[in-house]
Amino acid sequence: MISISDRNVTKEIFLAALDCPVIGWLLRHGELQDVSSLGDEFRMEQGMEIGRRARLLFPEGVLVLEKSPLMAERHTGILLSDPGIGTIFEAFFQYGSFAARADVLVRTDEKWHMLEVKSAANDKKEFIDDMAYTTFVLRGAGLDVVKTSLVIVSKEYRLGMPNEALFTVIDHTDRVMEKAQELQGIREHIDEVTGRGERPEAQVRIECRKCPRFREHLSGGVENHVFDIPRLSRRKFDELRERGIEIIEDIPADFPLTANQERVRSSVSSGEIYIGDNLGAELDRIIWPALYLDFETFMTAIPVYPDTAPYTQIPFQYSIHRCSDVGVIDEHLEYLAEAGEDGRRELAEGLIRDLEGEGSILIYTPFERRIVRELAELFPDLADRLNLLLYRMVDLEAIIRKNFYHPDFHGSTSIKKTLPALVPELTYEGMAIGEGDSAMAHFAFMAWGRYGPEKMATVRGDLLEYCKLDTLAMVKLHERLAEYVDGK
Repeated sequence: MISISDRNVTKEIFLAALDCPVIGWLLRHGELQDVSSLGDEFRMEQGMEIGRRARLLFPEGVLVLEKSPLMAERHTGILLSDPGIGTIFEAFFQYGSFAARADVLVRTDEKWHMLEVKSAANDKKEFIDDMAYTTFVLRGAGLDVVKTSLVIVSKEYRLGMPNEALFTVIDHTDRVMEKAQELQGIREHIDEVTGRGERPEAQVRIECRKCPRFREHLSGGVENHVFDIPRLSRRKFDELRERGIEIIEDIPADFPLTANQERVRSSVSSGEIYIGDNLGAELDRIIWPALYLDFETFMTAIPVYPDTAPYTQIPFQYSIHRCSDVGVIDEHLEYLAEAGEDGRRELAEGLIRDLEGEGSILIYTPFERRIVRELAELFPDLADRLNLLLYRMVDLEAIIRKNFYHPDFHGSTSIKKTLPALVPELTYEGMAIGEGDSAMAHFAFMAWGRYGPEKMATVRGDLLEYCKLDTLAMVKLHERLAEYVDGK
């Protein structure tokens, strides 16, 4: 990784600038200060471990350890000039102001095979851009790269297999070389745009909708941007942009929108909550006692339990609130596996026991339904009882999505949006574990044996509190929806 402070155009800067010149500029000038979450740290650790394991495929390889671009480039040059060195890891190259490190370089006579290592288990289109940038820099620096391959995690790998079985190698030479040639044609433009003294003007495009930095850097403080309109098509966005419309309140009432989109536009423009005619009827279908269910899961690139594939989503925890009526909590039930062993069987048995009887099982999104199906497939002897649970499940998020909208939802019915809008007194803020990413990372670290007994006990307590709040949030959301129905 090249430090942004070096002002080189690294892969991150170049590829960001392809999609958004402003982000590319901010990266090059060091004006994006990321605060990594525990989830980010977990993913980085996984990536580093996959990189380390990939290097074991080439035991004769030499690693360029230097962080300084000057020293790394000098070391790389020495290794390249030595015909006895057949494989180089993290070789550093500069081509003008462009800089890159190659994960693996393998010498074939006087030519080179460049391999890019990814911790993913599936090939992705964006990997071609990654590989093309590195190839563009290497070839620009004078290295004769004749083959490029992608190294990803094999889904067939299981714990205990030899290291070679962990990887799949895919030849992408033709596509990468073609793309690298395209990058060559725009290098001067990227260099000029990202190297300006003044930040370039933002040109908002439909692609910006998925940018996690949009609100922070590009929206200009707009509260209700048109991106909050759900499933806004490129055609509709372009038409709004041509009319100079950026905020939902400025969308004309006669602008063609779907019923769901119009619901959002109308609610935001009027500042009033939308309550659908069917909300009461859908809530009335819930059978009491109701049980509110939430799972936590984790997955790792390298399996931690036998007979599991890379990135198997493993449920390790659940929380259940049992209510005899709306908002009337009778009981809270929970399960948290021991991290040192695969607890799915015990979790499945506990689930059957704690959800037995009659009554609707309330979930939030289809995620819980999918986890139960996977448990039924994993344990055929429990399948009948687990599958019966599926028939009792009611998706509270789907009810909200179809029948209710609050202006403060900002186009989303995720629980992290609906809870602050409807139940502001109940918050995840200030919790030791306040979102699923951190819960996953903590459990993975425990499974890896990173925590001592005291830390383990603390984290287990934090995990229980977090998952408990997830189901309590559902109870309170349901209660608030019922109040709106009664007051309609």
